[in-house]
This record gives sequence, C-alpha cells and structure tokens, in this order.
Amino acid sequence: MAFLSDTLARVKPSPTIAVTTKAAELKAAGKDVIGLGAGEPDFDTPQNIKDAAKRAIDQGKTKYTAVDGIPELKKAICAKFLAENGLTYQPNQVSVGTGGKQILYNALMATCNKGDEVIIPAPYWVSYPDMVELAGGTPVPVVATLENNFKITPQQLESAITPKTKWFIFNSPSNPTGAGYTWDELKALTDVLMRHPHVWIMSDDMYEHLVFDDFKFCTPAQVEPGLYDRTLTCNGVSKAYAMTGWRIGYAAGPVALIKAMGTIQSQSTSNPCSVSQYAALEGLTGPQEFLTANKTLFQNRRDLVVSMLNAAPGITCPKPEGAFYVYPDISGCIGKTSAGGAAITNDEAFATALLEETGVAVVFGAAFGLSPNFRVSYATSDEALREACTRIQHFCQGLK
Repeated sequence: MAFLSDTLARVKPSPTIAVTTKAAELKAAGKDVIGLGAGEPDFDTPQNIKDAAKRAIDQGKTKYTAVDGIPELKKAICAKFLAENGLTYQPNQVSVGTGGKQILYNALMATCNKGDEVIIPAPYWVSYPDMVELAGGTPVPVVATLENNFKITPQQLESAITPKTKWFIFNSPSNPTGAGYTWDELKALTDVLMRHPHVWIMSDDMYEHLVFDDFKFCTPAQVEPGLYDRTLTCNGVSKAYAMTGWRIGYAAGPVALIKAMGTIQSQSTSNPCSVSQYAALEGLTGPQEFLTANKTLFQNRRDLVVSMLNAAPGITCPKPEGAFYVYPDISGCIGKTSAGGAAITNDEAFATALLEETGVAVVFGAAFGLSPNFRVSYATSDEALREACTRIQHFCQGLK
C-alpha cells in the first residue's frame, strides 16, 4: 500500500513560488539577483490598517470567529459590492476565507464531481487548473493568443462548452497577462453564457483596483444581471491593499453555494485569522485615497517595463490594461544560444538561462498555459525594474 495519496499526482508545486524561492536562495548565497516572480506589491500595508489590527489585538479580538467571517466584515463586503459594482448581496451570501485562493478552492471542492469540466482561459493563474484537479474536475484550457490581446473570443467560449461544463473561471485584469475585458467584450461572453444555463461563473476580480489609463473595470454579474444567480464574484484585500500576508479573500454568490463553501471551510481551516479580518474591515471602510496613488505608481512602472522589454531583440511585449504583470512573447529568441552557451529551446530554458547568466528571475510561460512567453511582475522599485530590464536587453543581444 502506497503511503502518499494519488491526489499528489494531480497537482504540481506552484511555479511562481518555486521561482521566488530559487531567487531567494541565490540571493542568500551572495548572487546579485533581481526577483520579478512574486505577485505582491513591494510597499507596506497602509498604517491605518496596521493600527486597526493592533487595536483588535489590544481589545482581545483574538478568539475563534464565525467560520466564514465576522458579521462586520461581511456587512462591509456587501457595501463594497453595492458601491463599486452595483451588486446587491446580503451577509448570508458572503464568504470570507484565508486568502482568495481558499475561496476559489472551497467553491470548486463544494461543487465539482468527477467528469465535471471547468473552462479556464489561458494564459491562466497557475493555481486554477491544479485546484480543479484537486476537486476532481477536469480543467479545459481555452487559449487566448497575443493576436487577440490575450482575451478569448465568444466563439472560443461557445466551442468549449459541453454538457459536462460546470464552471467558467473568469479573471480580469488577468494574472499573468494584465489583460482586461471591456464592458462590450465581457457582454459578448455573458451573452454566450446566457444560452447555457448549466454553466456557473467564477469571477476572480482580485486586480479590480489596479487598472490603467481610461480602462473601466466591470464584472460578469454587473454586465449581465441574468447571471446573478449562478455567479460567484470573488475578490480580496491582498493586492490593492498590499495585504498579501494577511490572507483575507472573500466572495459573494447564491446562499446555497456560500453555505456549501462554509461547510468545506469548517472542516479544513475554520475561520480566517481574527486579527486579519479586523484589518480587512478597516481596509474596506477606511480611507481609500492611497488606491489612486498606488495605481499611478504601477502604471508608470508598466510603461517603463513595456518600453524597455520592447527594445530587447526577439521580444514583443504588449501593454496590459491592469494588474502588475506583463507577459512578453519571446518567439524571436527560441532556437538561439545564449552567451553562456545555453540552448534556448523553449521559454523554460530562456528563464533558466536568464537567471543563471544575469540574475533576473522571471516565470516561464508554460506554467501559465501559453508559450513561448515569460511573466514579469513589476511590483518592485523603478530602480530594480530598470536594472532587470537592462540585463534582459543585454541577454537578448547576446543570443546567437
């Protein structure tokens, strides 16, 4: 009898965490490394949020809470959805989990049976397919190419839907591409979904507040109210509020689904950290001015990185609508040899040689379901980004 579960054969370690870990190890060994793999803001959690957490500790709010969130936080989440997205929810339609990842995982675990299919636009966040596999479902990638600005078409969505389709996972702005769907683009997709009432929608809106230029964020149940009763609208405080380590995500949807997610959570982690919940409450209800300042900072970084990467031979880097990632195409680099003698056979070989020869850590595109590409997280300082992009330029110039 094997000791380890067969489940492990269905899941892979996170490539983004692996890259970040490798970069940290090299840096600890004394190598000059610039890590562009981690998807988290480089600035600190706002002071008012930290102060709220300290007050919660001082007031003894360190006990167990309701499994899926304190009432005050659920009420604040309802107010956020109404004010920012025009969506009306009651507290019993809200679930709070230990990060956005747990929210998505709970929903899939609560609903997926063997043979159920989950449509996932690619490039995708690395965890989506593995979470579907862990829940017993079958991920169905639908590839959005550079030519379509990394956005799937209504025809692609229509073609992917079968009688076995349980969920459509939607992420805009996207990790890893930063691509954002306009209202009209999303309406074209929701029109398709309206014709297939057995398909549920899981909308991952984690990068809602990180959109640039004149792009306007929208979410499926907002664009098509007819989908309200089969949409789980997911969000969290990690990215916009620089609270990645606090681990608070949330979602709103039909009562029966939220209750089922709570059942899963009650037998896994139980409640999210009580102190983090009070911090998230302050994040959602306190001053919001810093969101605009941070957005401007990220937009400037995006423009810097896009400009410098497009100056590198063999690289094409589109300008994304949001998030804090770019997903350059490296077709012009494949088949060449680096100055250090490495054969660039694919994007993983490119990323490996780049790290070993220049000390720049990026995540290779195959991890996100579309090659040949790599992902850069520009959630770091201008100085580090400028140096990293200069090294990437020199690396590409050295390819023969």
